[in-house]
Amino acid sequence: MSDPSHAAKSLRERLGGSTEERLGRALSDLLENPLLAGAIGRAFDAREKAVQAQEVAMGALNIPSAADIERLTRRLRSVSLRLEGIEEGVDRLDRSRGSSAEEQQIAERLTAIEDQLKRLSDRLEGKPEPRPAKPARATKSATAAAKPAPKPRTRKAKPPKG
Repeated sequence: MSDPSHAAKSLRERLGGSTEERLGRALSDLLENPLLAGAIGRAFDAREKAVQAQEVAMGALNIPSAADIERLTRRLRSVSLRLEGIEEGVDRLDRSRGSSAEEQQIAERLTAIEDQLKRLSDRLEGKPEPRPAKPARATKSATAAAKPAPKPRTRKAKPPKG
């Protein structure tokens, strides 16, 4: 007694092996046929001409083709990479220079030092120090009232020795 599943498997193997061989031979005969090879060649040529005609029509309508978009994408990637490089360079320069707040503090300190040097050099040369601007047209009584009265000088008594 034979198993029905075993018989079906055996039949499949026999048909499968011979079917593959037959299919392979048929395809090889078709590809070797000059009529079919010419038809496939003409189909590929027609496809290429259709793509070219489509690009011309899209160009006339000012619509970008897939190739145009691909070129633009490559350019954008290139520009993006260059921009990232520039940003990294600027960041490195900023880190090496310090923050702008530090620069402001340094500038203020240098200005103060320059002012002090100017006053010292003026003193050494005998020039009077610049005085603050006087208020506009003050009367004598207003000027006298604004100045505090001088304090009388008194000697402090020395404590007795001993």
